[in-house]
Amino acid sequence: MGAGNVVEGLKPAAAMVLVQIIFAGVNIFYKLAVVCDGMDMRVLVAYRYLFASAVLAPLAYFVERKSRSKLTWRVVMLSFVCGLSGGSLAQNLYISGMKLTSTTFATAMTNVIPAITFLLAVLFRYETFAIRAAAGQAKLAGTLLGVSGAMLLTFYKGADITPWHTHLDLIASLTRNAAAAGHPGSAPGDRLTGSMLLIGSCFFYAVWLILQAKVSREYPFHYTSTALMCVMSGAQSAAFALCFDREAAQWRLGLDVRLVSVLYSGVLASGLMLVVLSWCVKRRGPLFASVFNPLMLVVVAVLGSLLLAEKLHLGTALGAVLIVIGLYAVLWGKSRETTAEAAKVGADVQHMDVVVVVERPTSSSCAQEQEAAATTAHSDGSDPRPSTQR
Repeated sequence: MGAGNVVEGLKPAAAMVLVQIIFAGVNIFYKLAVVCDGMDMRVLVAYRYLFASAVLAPLAYFVERKSRSKLTWRVVMLSFVCGLSGGSLAQNLYISGMKLTSTTFATAMTNVIPAITFLLAVLFRYETFAIRAAAGQAKLAGTLLGVSGAMLLTFYKGADITPWHTHLDLIASLTRNAAAAGHPGSAPGDRLTGSMLLIGSCFFYAVWLILQAKVSREYPFHYTSTALMCVMSGAQSAAFALCFDREAAQWRLGLDVRLVSVLYSGVLASGLMLVVLSWCVKRRGPLFASVFNPLMLVVVAVLGSLLLAEKLHLGTALGAVLIVIGLYAVLWGKSRETTAEAAKVGADVQHMDVVVVVERPTSSSCAQEQEAAATTAHSDGSDPRPSTQR
């Protein structure tokens, strides 16, 4: 019985480890499809959300068909903005930034999202900030550490500290264009431009988190709202991609890395893993799920150096450490605030005394009521006797 409880308790943790490993693989396939195969990044984002919509739409229909309420135009418009900020804009900026830097660099930068979200939430008064409380000080310190780490990533490269060197380089072996086989980030402006694109991606994703909280309150049907957001993102990304590239060759999917990347990122990552992530959040809460985010950074750093021959520089490592420490500081502060609010609500409930008094009419009170009724009837000119006695 005890072992069964232990296994049951480990299921959410094991599921989150799987989610982070799958999400780490998305970064690798992004790099292979865009850099090696020359796939247009805008087309890749469009296909990802179109495939995700094909998975989530039927799932949302069957899971929430009995409990789902009617959609309103306000919810549809909020879903459109969510799809724009957290989907098409965030992903296009992210892939563009990763193309100019590296998978490890881009993944490290995403850990600054909680700090940006905290700043936006305070700015728009979605969240209070108590500077004198330990939780408020932790969130402020975590935000400053995250920003410092992002600046260190951007402006300091440092020496090569890759712990191992392999002869396996998928970018060089799979690329169709020999001129594109060179690794990105070597040009002086690539690192700065890529950093700005990645920070923009984090900003729009933070906006999506705030908007998503608003959607969840107004329309608490997560599968339907997520499927609707993916549909919006797919339509927006497809329209955006068609404005730049209408060649059929860019949209053609064969039995190559393009198809694998689209299926992996759309069906597995945005489709199935989103269901697993929702289950973990429902079981253990959003804070529990956020704690596992740095694991993706470790997995990407290992896979990037082993499979893509990416070099790990001192600036990337130091910046990533600062960002991760800042992430956990913000999460710790948020956890303290949540615990304090729950304790306050529990204390208020315990000190609330409810007294219910039930009065039974006595014979004297019944007689007084009958006399009052008779007096009222006489004043109205009616006979107080029943009709059978008249």
